[in-house]
Amino acid sequence: MSSRIDVFRKMVAKDPANLLAHYGLANEALKEGLWEEARVHLETYLAGYDDEGNGYGRLAAALESLGRTDEARAALRKGIESAQRFGHAGMAGELEERLESL
Repeated sequence: MSSRIDVFRKMVAKDPANLLAHYGLANEALKEGLWEEARVHLETYLAGYDDEGNGYGRLAAALESLGRTDEARAALRKGIESAQRFGHAGMAGELEERLESL
């Protein structure tokens, strides 16, 4: 039986343009502590998808785990801007709190 991460890896391999498959793969990689793999797929997803803030927060988590704090802060700032643009004040507030504590 394939694990969820393997299913998403196959989806991305079959269709590298499927941005939501990249997002799904990144989420599974985060769950398994595969920070670099998560970072790569979140950056691919964010490069082509108008995310509402959550993806940037996940990217920040991966970057922080990789010790790339300045890049994590930049991701949080982009997430705040995106959340505000989509009218998600709660998410923007959560990302702002994370930024302040980073």
